[in-house]
Amino acid sequence: MANPGNVMADNDAPPALECTGIERSFGGLKALKGVGFGLRQGEIFGLVGPNGSGKTTMVNVITGFYPPQAGRVRLFGEDITGLAPSRIARRAVARTFQNLALFRGMSVLDNILVGRHVHMRPSALASLFYWVWAAREETAHRRVVEEIIDFMQLQDIRDEPIEAIPPGLQKSVELARALASQPRFLILDEPMAGMNQEEKEYLARFILDARDERGVSILLIEHHMDVVTSLCDRVLVLSYGETIAQGPAREAIASPAVVEAYLGRRAAQRVGALA
Repeated sequence: MANPGNVMADNDAPPALECTGIERSFGGLKALKGVGFGLRQGEIFGLVGPNGSGKTTMVNVITGFYPPQAGRVRLFGEDITGLAPSRIARRAVARTFQNLALFRGMSVLDNILVGRHVHMRPSALASLFYWVWAAREETAHRRVVEEIIDFMQLQDIRDEPIEAIPPGLQKSVELARALASQPRFLILDEPMAGMNQEEKEYLARFILDARDERGVSILLIEHHMDVVTSLCDRVLVLSYGETIAQGPAREAIASPAVVEAYLGRRAAQRVGALA
């Protein structure tokens, strides 16, 4: 899963995402402690850390589920701090989740079509004149979905019930559903959890293609360090809600503070002695 290099990142454009001084507490637990980072347009940026480090809380702050108690969030230069999740989604933001959130009893195609909901504008008038307006809109949505199915190479399973396909392919369908919303900014929350090596390499190719061919800026939350170092241009590493490393993926993950956070101090010292 070699990263061919980020050829699309635009350092002169406003960041795709900019978080400054983000703080969030739950009762007496301080989940985020002044976290800040910027994600360039056209970049794949990794957000990593041990369990309980604050990654999911950070994502929920960005997407509006947990408004920060301090700090600001900017998306393509626009302040979105405190906006409702639905309003953030309409700003061309899409997200996948740690656990599969697909609809059983629906086909692969219909699950991907759900990703078009942010572009749908239902109205009583459109329903009344269905064959003129609503049918035309539905045809346009299905055209986008068919293009995504071709892009993700899901043609052979497009009509299969979602529960009939293996979990690895279901992860690909979830990515396809996110891409169907035509996002400018995509959050992938542990997209390769539970996958074998072949499945990870398959999905990694489409993540790179989403960046390189579709111009999507990507925030990747992932536990597999081989995936992070192969796909990510830069990473932010959290531990107990604090930033312990930030920078190019391989350099940041190899830092002593990160090794200690994952392995413990004694194990980190042994690794350092062997280096």
